[in-house]
Amino acid sequence: MYVSLRPGDLTLVTGGSGFLGSAVVRTLLDRGAKVRALVRPTSPRGNFSGLDCEIVVGDLTDPASLESALQGVRYLFHVAADYRLWAPDPAVIVRANVEGTTNLFRAALSAGVERIVYTSSVAALKVAGATAPVDELAALLPEEAIGTYKRSKTLAERAVEEMIRREGLPAVIVNPTTPIGPRDIRPTPTGRILLDAARGKIPAFVDTGLNFVHVDDVAAGHLLAFERGRIGERYILGGENLTLQELLGTVAKLAGRRAPTLKLPRIPLYPLAFGAETLARLTKKEPLLTIDGLRMSSYRMFFTSAKAERELGYRSRPYQEAVSEALAWFRVAGYLT
Repeated sequence: MYVSLRPGDLTLVTGGSGFLGSAVVRTLLDRGAKVRALVRPTSPRGNFSGLDCEIVVGDLTDPASLESALQGVRYLFHVAADYRLWAPDPAVIVRANVEGTTNLFRAALSAGVERIVYTSSVAALKVAGATAPVDELAALLPEEAIGTYKRSKTLAERAVEEMIRREGLPAVIVNPTTPIGPRDIRPTPTGRILLDAARGKIPAFVDTGLNFVHVDDVAAGHLLAFERGRIGERYILGGENLTLQELLGTVAKLAGRRAPTLKLPRIPLYPLAFGAETLARLTKKEPLLTIDGLRMSSYRMFFTSAKAERELGYRSRPYQEAVSEALAWFRVAGYLT
């Protein structure tokens, strides 16, 4: 089934002020859609600069605000999520990602929304024991997930699948890998790594790997999933698999710094992570090093986007372009001096 986004179609994007959400907003506007963005009262608005986009204030845990935001909406892109690997109260992450998602989709069913793209995450896929890049068949069980964020995204994805089966929710699921690029305004945990590496604050690394992708390619993948995706299917939207050492080397080269060469064992880092989290509970600031982050780093989180390439026509650019554009944006925005 091919669905065409027509000029003037009212489309709601949740999390439209954020890193990925703002990229989705721009992609939709470029196609002529009439875009309404749902943001929280405290969300930064810098990513809306110069965009012809309606902004409405609401919260995923406030059903009344969702009903209001969905009035007259034909299509929905649910991009919003609490993307933190640590929080003073982990229940906040679960409420936003699980309860918030089900609240939104029940309201969307009531409002008669015709088609939905739900932004899940590769955090809902299982990498433990994998001997090759993971595909969409490797569904993770919530009890297997490491940390609150991964567990919340897994629970949310399972809830969405249940709503598709039982309630006819017209949703296509996309699973982005690790987006990088411009407009990482908050920034995300990955953006913080890029910033610290560019500042020369990461002198060493652990042996781990991730799949990195340009945020605008992920946004384009959202539109492809909307137009060509099958209801109830999930599609990984990724880029290139590389080690953390390779990423840090690329950042160092672009920032004019020496690449780190010291590889650290994980076990001695756990007391440091415990200390960092203890301090964070006092300061209420997210620690750079967390116990869950160390546990996740014991795996190479490599993925394949072959299904999206085959069924959607999805493509991604070299990751070096994403790193370069991220650093350039950070400099212009004053994050790097």
